[in-house]
Amino acid sequence: MTDQQFTDPAQRAPGVLQAHGTVQGDAVRGRHVPVVIVGAGFSGLGTAIRLLQEGHRDVLILERADEVGGTWRDNTYPGCACDVPSRLYSFSFAPNPAWSRRFAPQEEIEQYLRRCVDEYDLMPRLRLGCELQRAAWDPERQRWDLRTSTGPLTAGLLVLAQGPLSEPAVPSFPGLDDFTGETFHSAQWKHDLDLSTKRVGVIGTGASAIQFVPHLQREARQVTVFQRTPPWIAPRRDRTIPQWQRRLFRLAPPVQRLARGWAYAAREATLPALLGNRTMAAFGRREALAHLHRQVADPELRAKLTPDYELGCKRVLLSDNYYPALGQPNVDVVTDPITRIVPDAVFTAPTDAAQDGDANAEHPVDVLIYGTGFRVTDATYSQHVIGADGRSLHEVWQGSPQAHLGTTVAGFPNLFLMAGPNTGVGHTSLIYMIESQIDYLLSCLRLMRSRGLAAVEVRAEAQRAFNAELQNRMTPTVWAAGGCVGWYQDRTGRITSIWPEPTWRFRRRTRTLDPRQYALTVECDAPPAPVPVGPGHTDS
Repeated sequence: MTDQQFTDPAQRAPGVLQAHGTVQGDAVRGRHVPVVIVGAGFSGLGTAIRLLQEGHRDVLILERADEVGGTWRDNTYPGCACDVPSRLYSFSFAPNPAWSRRFAPQEEIEQYLRRCVDEYDLMPRLRLGCELQRAAWDPERQRWDLRTSTGPLTAGLLVLAQGPLSEPAVPSFPGLDDFTGETFHSAQWKHDLDLSTKRVGVIGTGASAIQFVPHLQREARQVTVFQRTPPWIAPRRDRTIPQWQRRLFRLAPPVQRLARGWAYAAREATLPALLGNRTMAAFGRREALAHLHRQVADPELRAKLTPDYELGCKRVLLSDNYYPALGQPNVDVVTDPITRIVPDAVFTAPTDAAQDGDANAEHPVDVLIYGTGFRVTDATYSQHVIGADGRSLHEVWQGSPQAHLGTTVAGFPNLFLMAGPNTGVGHTSLIYMIESQIDYLLSCLRLMRSRGLAAVEVRAEAQRAFNAELQNRMTPTVWAAGGCVGWYQDRTGRITSIWPEPTWRFRRRTRTLDPRQYALTVECDAPPAPVPVGPGHTDS
């Protein structure tokens, strides 16, 4: 694909584009769009904005929901907020001086993303209520054939930006289908359900649960928390950002950039504790244990809440109100595994007595809430993306996602994954990684334009070498050697979610696409490519 596909009127059917090359919603049904982005959260919107800033006007964003926002649209449970400092939780090219708290609440993050849509005029390029059902690479035409819930279309480049927190993980237990009460995942919160007279069971103790359990404790008659593994929890130390500081950031953007840089450096400084530095890890462990001892006086409960794995092996959580909520009279913490569920209760038993009916304990519940996270390494979208050899991502990955620089996959030309395998971070903002990937995509587009390329595909040997290096660097880290099993690992035991180095190294490696690592397909009879409309943008 070259920029001729972006600009040649001969390839546009009447009505496909508005003036100035803007994609017109349903008018593109059955037509060709040079760049299609799937997902309208941080990854998708950020990619679209940067493409527009680089002059690529013919961009379409598919969003299955009726509104933008991604995980910040879906997760509206009580207490939902970011666990990354708000100074880092915005695009670097669209800073937000108006955050009200050190850790931004869900409502403000969703509003920020909506504001980005308005400020960068993305709405004409959005097709809301449109779900990608299948994507297949056509080797002959060198493009993606897309089947969506609103009709077919084709794309030159396909950017999968639905994010790692888009598919709730719902557990399966014997008898769950027989439960007669309400059940829902925290990402599908039922706000109209009155819990004041209910006995609520919470399955899971991850990042969402520690935020909504304190609210449940105040609202519900009884709360039973079914805990498989206790998380490490550090003090949150949230606070209101004073008005004078918000005004300063608004009037003096360089000051806000300086504050953002300081926050970034402070977070990066904590990374050695996760990469194998035992001294720093011991300091963090002492802080977390001191926090637990200050907030939980009952030694029996404290023992239940003390992790038996290294700090950081699972995501370290931040809370100042979760531990106190668990100590209230209307809250029980159950650590025995769930054996079965009946219409009005959950049964648990010690692991060594799970088959002994007499050892089962009954916990009456009226409502079950799943705080069980998301399908990060086994997302179903991989089953519906078909590469050049007719195999899906799911078939190629075989339960262990791999990509080159977390972004491109051998056998899948012109496919880019935002927040793909091994781009997750446990200490700082994922937005930094996403912006790095966007830069990589833009570098690819410049290469395609300058060389008249129809397709780029990472070489299998380059992808293998990168992932071998990645897993080798993973060996001394707490994620590999910390003694836990969590969502950072895939079903094969490989760690395919986390980036095991400082994030600035990822930024450096994704600054420019190395054409030697790619198979390049020249577009037949491609005319000279015109310069894209609009100024370039280099701020990262």
